[in-house]
Amino acid sequence: MDGMPRQWTPEREPGPGSGPDRPTAPGTGPAPRGPSPWYLLPTPTATPFTFWYAVVLAVTSCVATYADPALVHALHQGSSTDVAHLLRAPVPVLAASALWVAGGFVSPFAVGFVVVLTALERRLGALRTAAVFVAGHALATLATEGPVGLAVLAGHLPGTSLHRLDYGISFGVAASVGALSGLLAPWLRWPLLIAFGGLLLQDLVAFTDPLTNWGHLIALAVGVALWPTVRGWRRDQEAATERRAGPGPGRADRPTVRATAV
Repeated sequence: MDGMPRQWTPEREPGPGSGPDRPTAPGTGPAPRGPSPWYLLPTPTATPFTFWYAVVLAVTSCVATYADPALVHALHQGSSTDVAHLLRAPVPVLAASALWVAGGFVSPFAVGFVVVLTALERRLGALRTAAVFVAGHALATLATEGPVGLAVLAGHLPGTSLHRLDYGISFGVAASVGALSGLLAPWLRWPLLIAFGGLLLQDLVAFTDPLTNWGHLIALAVGVALWPTVRGWRRDQEAATERRAGPGPGRADRPTVRATAV
């Protein structure tokens, strides 16, 4: 009616997403950010196993470089995974031998340790990465030192071969390369395996240290044999990450619709 006052309703300001969608011009949105180069390096929170292990290796490498040579030789000899030590105390000597880097902290295997184990730990987590490393280190060591002991028993090698100096992280790194390749896309997986395996074969042909060279190839094969296992671990890791992240936007409190067969 004309004589009655109309009810006044305050105007609402449009909230985010309440108005019509406006098209975004190409190239005006935020540019996608790729992974940072620092992603290749370990951190104490994201990759604690690789980070703190690298710290220990850095310390022992400094000792090997600057300490008295006689002391360093005694330490290396005491932590060597030779047949004599493996028969007396296999677990302690396997752990002690993995505290040293043959060639120092700037050797190729030391650099490979940092890059490869960081990538593997970001995909599998700390404990599973450690399991891959230990499997390669232990199995390749036993596979190379076992025949030495048998050859000494058979009289084909002298008794001094039971005390062959053997230490370092290279077997664990080789196994980690093999395992990591199974988690990569094919265009990265096969070039990595071909390049790394080719380098190991080249060392074997040179015949400078055949037992160690065979150990590297055995460790690489151990990592490749772990492909089904590490792929299952990767799926578990991704599922755990999704559970911690929670439901995505718009998914909370949404009823689940199940299809009913007719």
